[in-house]
Amino acid sequence: MPLKNIKVLELAGLAPGPFCGMILLEFGASVIKVDKTVGSHAHPDALSHGKRSIALNLKTAEGTKIFKQLSDQSDVLIDPYRPGVMEKMTLGPQDLMKTNKGLVYARLTGFGQKGPYAHMAGHDINYLGLSGLLSLFGRYNEKPIPPVNLAADFGGGGLMCAFGIMLALFERNKSKLGQVVDTSMVDGSAYLGSWLYRTQKSPLLWGNPRGKNILDTGSHFYDTYETKDKQYMCVGALEPQFYEEFLEKLGLSIDEFPQFDQFEESRLKLENIFKQKTQAEWCAIFDNTNACVTPLLNLNNVSNHVHNKERNTFISGEDDLIMPKPAPQLSRTSGKSKGRETIPDTGEHTTEILAELNFTSEEIANLISTGIVTQGMKSSKL
Repeated sequence: MPLKNIKVLELAGLAPGPFCGMILLEFGASVIKVDKTVGSHAHPDALSHGKRSIALNLKTAEGTKIFKQLSDQSDVLIDPYRPGVMEKMTLGPQDLMKTNKGLVYARLTGFGQKGPYAHMAGHDINYLGLSGLLSLFGRYNEKPIPPVNLAADFGGGGLMCAFGIMLALFERNKSKLGQVVDTSMVDGSAYLGSWLYRTQKSPLLWGNPRGKNILDTGSHFYDTYETKDKQYMCVGALEPQFYEEFLEKLGLSIDEFPQFDQFEESRLKLENIFKQKTQAEWCAIFDNTNACVTPLLNLNNVSNHVHNKERNTFISGEDDLIMPKPAPQLSRTSGKSKGRETIPDTGEHTTEILAELNFTSEEIANLISTGIVTQGMKSSKL
């Protein structure tokens, strides 16, 4: 796989950091997750399948020494802490890159490493709000609606951080030097929305209040419609030729449904039309056409759809939980999902990892007894 032999050290965190580590893992990297010795069990990491876990007390001198040893053997470090936290433990970039000049030190935070908000707590909704993009999401005359925690945490955060890491690794091939990747979820979300920003002066697309534009549910030809069986169809008939085919499949004429006029009147008519057939009946009409109409699937039936089954887009993991497989697909070196592997217990691989660092059985036992490390329930033999 593309990242074979790349070693990643991931400090345990929530959502974006684990997602970043998961991407690297599923494309071939090996990932050691550094958990805390206490308090890590309350939030099991749903993105840690296939990773190894060492539970380490970084507030002790011995703990930081072990961490530095791990860092010296790593290509990438994923740091999800607020600015200054790692420096207080003498584990910042200046500390670790002295002895490992090729280290890619990826810092993944909400507000970035500098700026008046840098040390504030926040979540996806805060970062997306500060990026400006949240102002665009929502129906007319309704308050902005956050798209759960998808855009900032995973798009502008974890995925953007993984991209930054790949850039730094690629550049390292020439310079032989690592560098710091400063991933701000505000910056990343804003960049993710580049097209939205750069098209704002297009009168065809924008210029009206939220929910009154073509792509934000303001038009009748870019929206979802309920079906007879309480399912939904997604209509995205933007281009005139696609819109014509859309109307043709409905048995309607352009005179009855002009594309760029009578949006609300047309929407109400379409709502009534779509409720006359089930989702399956509409699929039979629109599948394999250029009308840009597809079913709205849910997390329970998405893996059974004929297109997704053909591409093996989803796999089943523990407890038959449906999970997407790695994307994009490469012709020779595609990623491999780790979703069928178990989530490691906190510190499950502590003994194993310490042994790889040449600690003796006696030294490991002493580290465990003094609370510097914790060995998880699925313990390795000394």
